[in-house]
Amino acid sequence: MSLRPSRTSATAIALVFSTLMTGVALAEPVHDVDLVGIDASVKPGDDFYRYANGTWITSAEIPADRSSYGPSAVLVEKTSEQVRALIQDAAAGNAPAGSNAQKVGDYYAAFMDEAAIETKGLQPLAAEFAAIDAITDKAGLATYFGSHLRADVDALNATDLYTDNLFGFWAQQGFEAPERVVAYLMQGGLGMPDRDYYVDPSEKMAALRTRYQQHIVTMLTLANVPDAEARAAQIMALETDIAKNHATRLDTSDVSKANNPWTRDQFAVKAPGLDWDAYFKAAGLSGQNDFIVWQPSAIAGSSALVASQPLDIWKVYLRYRLLDHYAQVLPKSFYDEVFSFYGTALQGTPKMRDRWKRAISATNGALGEAVGQLYVERHFPPQAKAKIQAMVDNEIAAYRVRMEKLDWMSPETKAKALAKLGTLKVGVGYPDRWIDYSGQEVVRGDAVGNMQRAERFNYERNLAKLGKAPDHYEWVMTPQTVNAVNLPMANALNFPAAILQPPYFDPEADSAFNYGGIGATIGHEISHSFDDMGAMFDDKGRLINWWTAEDLKHFKAAGAALARQYDAYCPFTDLCLNGELVLSENIADVAGLAAAYDAYKMSLGGKPDVVKNGLTGDQRFFIAFAQSWRDKTREAALRQQILTDGHAPDEYRGDTVRNLDAWYEAFKVTPDQRQYLKPEDRVQVW
Repeated sequence: MSLRPSRTSATAIALVFSTLMTGVALAEPVHDVDLVGIDASVKPGDDFYRYANGTWITSAEIPADRSSYGPSAVLVEKTSEQVRALIQDAAAGNAPAGSNAQKVGDYYAAFMDEAAIETKGLQPLAAEFAAIDAITDKAGLATYFGSHLRADVDALNATDLYTDNLFGFWAQQGFEAPERVVAYLMQGGLGMPDRDYYVDPSEKMAALRTRYQQHIVTMLTLANVPDAEARAAQIMALETDIAKNHATRLDTSDVSKANNPWTRDQFAVKAPGLDWDAYFKAAGLSGQNDFIVWQPSAIAGSSALVASQPLDIWKVYLRYRLLDHYAQVLPKSFYDEVFSFYGTALQGTPKMRDRWKRAISATNGALGEAVGQLYVERHFPPQAKAKIQAMVDNEIAAYRVRMEKLDWMSPETKAKALAKLGTLKVGVGYPDRWIDYSGQEVVRGDAVGNMQRAERFNYERNLAKLGKAPDHYEWVMTPQTVNAVNLPMANALNFPAAILQPPYFDPEADSAFNYGGIGATIGHEISHSFDDMGAMFDDKGRLINWWTAEDLKHFKAAGAALARQYDAYCPFTDLCLNGELVLSENIADVAGLAAAYDAYKMSLGGKPDVVKNGLTGDQRFFIAFAQSWRDKTREAALRQQILTDGHAPDEYRGDTVRNLDAWYEAFKVTPDQRQYLKPEDRVQVW
């Protein structure tokens, strides 16, 4: 289900200080909008994004180890340094024996022990290779696939996944039966991000396919697999066949097309080819009768390929996927090649991140809430939580007023929308209940084994949810994540501690700055409960139409207008945005910014805001918002984002202001200026 990050396609987001120019903090925070970054030579009504950010854009440089860069990167780096200090302290042997801190320290230390990793070579995967070699028939192949099913669906966006496993698994409440958790199966099995990378006939995609096949050759060669060239061609052909059966990104994001309940017995009929009895037994799912299949064409297509493709091709495919998956904890030559393709070729990033940064990411992925407990104890004071909670309450109140005043919505639909708003569950900073990691074994010196055990622990933790009532207060982000998320099926929001600090939220800044920055993010996440996807779920997270026909018609018309607005944005002559693909995020941006503006005005208690540095409060509100989206992205990464991400590039998200009447008044935008929209063309969804 859609669990959407608030700002970028990956994990980090954006907001601003004049101190953030080329990746180094040059001065103390000014607790206000970045005056230095503004390009006053640009008229706000001609290009507001470059008016607010033009000088910063000119001076900022993308670090060599990143595919994109914005002020958020500084906060991510700051948070990583804070977490690094905590983890290294634990790794130094200062943690109590058997504690979460010791596990965190041991996991990090094992990842950082390059000498041990080099010495062991591929030996830690010997048992896996032996298991692949032992496959002698298609029933054995099904058993292997099932035993390697993992809860590796991207926890931030189940509609935006690709997985190393043939299928992805997700444990979540049913679409139509929200009282219990069921098993979801999703498409997977691809090495490249999306089906289009395999089937798009353009020259750029063809070149990437050639490079990807060479990547496979190199990985197999490093592992001493015979006939690497021929084997790579077979793997590429197999993945291409898998991709042809995959649903498109647009279809995958359409929840109505994902609601495909299958009983256990129907798999053999609807997806023949795979030995489903062997598969489900190995996956620990034999006792489950009810499933939801997100992309039936992919499940059926891949199952048919299991039957039709020779066993030896599947076995070399599995060996390659294994190498790719564990490359970060294998000898350096393997990860060098993985980065060369996935980092440089796919995203244009010239330099690999430092190993300690990758170790932090890996430890966060394996023991995220254990790290989070250490983080919030030291870096998230109670007063910050209280202030953010007050802002959240204000924005919900502003949203309620907006809903009550809607003149196009019938009383029947409005009552249900208000009920949903009233049951919204908001988590600030960190979860009330932490994950119990007592059952997860971590061994210092066993980097591969630690990764395997962490994945197995997470899978079994999710298996244990099946058939039970969902926990709507469970978090899907760690406190040290610089992001925020809406969970429509839980009707819940998470605002991790790491995003609730400067430059997103500055307790020493005024309302204009904070509501234009973190306030817009809060409004954005609230709005996801009422975007084109969130609006399909009621207050209990049930997939159901709670709209009258006329109200739904109006809502969809507003969404279509916003999609057309974004269709017109073309970063390249050969590539424009897909307004439908990014519609959910853009609805949340428009509605969230409007709610944040209303909450900002409410916070003033009816009094006019002060003028600072020649800027009114309204002007500073909108500048803070536009500066929160400042960004520079490498071309390859930007192209990938446009093709595969449900978020529009940051520049165009900053252009959300075009739809708010208050922006026109604040900057005296006139019809002759380029970004002017006629009042009837300004989209106001909520």
